Amino acid sequence: MSFSNPVYDGGFADPQVIAVGDEYYAFATNGPLGNVQTLTSRDLVSWEVVGDALPSLPDWTAPGRVWAPEVAVHAADRYVMYYTSRDVAAGRQAVGVAVASTPTGPYVDKSIKPLISQADEGGSIDASPFQDSSGRRWLYWKNDGNAIGVDTWIYVSELSADGLTLAGPVRRMIKQDLPWEGALVEAPYMVERDEKFHLFYSGNAFDKAAYAVGHALCESPTGPCVKSGDPILASSPDAAGPGHNMVLGDWFVYHAWDPDQVGTDPKGRTMWLSRLTWDGDTPVVQPPLARNPLDP
Repeated sequence: MSFSNPVYDGGFADPQVIAVGDEYYAFATNGPLGNVQTLTSRDLVSWEVVGDALPSLPDWTAPGRVWAPEVAVHAADRYVMYYTSRDVAAGRQAVGVAVASTPTGPYVDKSIKPLISQADEGGSIDASPFQDSSGRRWLYWKNDGNAIGVDTWIYVSELSADGLTLAGPVRRMIKQDLPWEGALVEAPYMVERDEKFHLFYSGNAFDKAAYAVGHALCESPTGPCVKSGDPILASSPDAAGPGHNMVLGDWFVYHAWDPDQVGTDPKGRTMWLSRLTWDGDTPVVQPPLARNPLDP
């Protein structure tokens, strides 16, 4: 009744996992497996390589900076992926959307321009879809303000029913304003629990041990939100700079560095699991443990 972290020891930054039937599928930033690295598992611990879920990119972008893919399940034969890639015309990162009929793809983006491209705010990255208990779909993302020395905001907009367009006003939710967050907040992930909304996010520089996960309690999918304060997941002796998390039931999925090679490890950030419990409206997350005594 235990397992070893990282659960995937290859470079697998910005992981997201979906459950389809009795299978799990994990997606991550570009790396050795392709534009959107893809794995599959039956237990969240032992992972098998699938390959590249987004082998072809639309004309508005180019390979090399395909980041932070996340997939929303719409039906047994419809999966919608939001991903970050370079808006070549604007010279900044932007958010694209692609569709597939199976979890592993291939996902296809037929667009002639990005879904979101805030070039005047540094770009747009880290899109994360969320469906609330009423069935409404939302998309969260970050303006890449730290790329040009301006504030970083977590944004939200309602999505169309098919998930392919923004269908409501674009709202700002939170920005960097706590000491531990440094120059930025990013990597939003929303969870609904007991009619309340929990926004998880990462702060500080991704290639530093100070990178960590924060939490804010929100009144609705669009806010307002109140931050919990200190990080709920931070570096431990076993792993450094944990961040870009998502929630799957009672488990936190995230990436982290080898503590002896933060920001320089040729392998990069690997995929980790920590148990998530709750103290009222406060999430409690295990620190990164190389040997976790629990079992997913």
